[in-house]
Amino acid sequence: MATIHVDIVSAEGEIFRGEASMVFAPAAMGELGIAPRHAPLLTNLKPGEFRVQTPDGQEQHFYVSGGAMEVQPHLITVLADTALRAKDLDEAAALQAKQRAEEALRDSKDAMSTAQAAAELIQAAAQIKLINKLRKPRS
Repeated sequence: MATIHVDIVSAEGEIFRGEASMVFAPAAMGELGIAPRHAPLLTNLKPGEFRVQTPDGQEQHFYVSGGAMEVQPHLITVLADTALRAKDLDEAAALQAKQRAEEALRDSKDAMSTAQAAAELIQAAAQIKLINKLRKPRS
């Protein structure tokens, strides 16, 4: 089986390094599916779920808050602003962040604070969506 090497790093450090049979990424223009020997690509990432299917059939789930991804035929490099294993997401913290961002949006007085609050709301919503997705039983 053909594989592609995946490196996911953030400012906090390396999150994942290993081989994959398929990768799914939240690219700026929509979700991308990347298989081994994919054409070279450079794209921005939006907040959301990053999935790695390993050669043994397992799926590993990660949350990325944004960043960039470079794809080469045998290598994917993700430089994320923030990256976490999905199991490490804190639902209570995400719900609080969402509430704070919604309040900041209501109370914002200028374009800069509105943009920052909107970005924080998008990130919190993406975390909550991933937590809820992983909580559902698989059929």
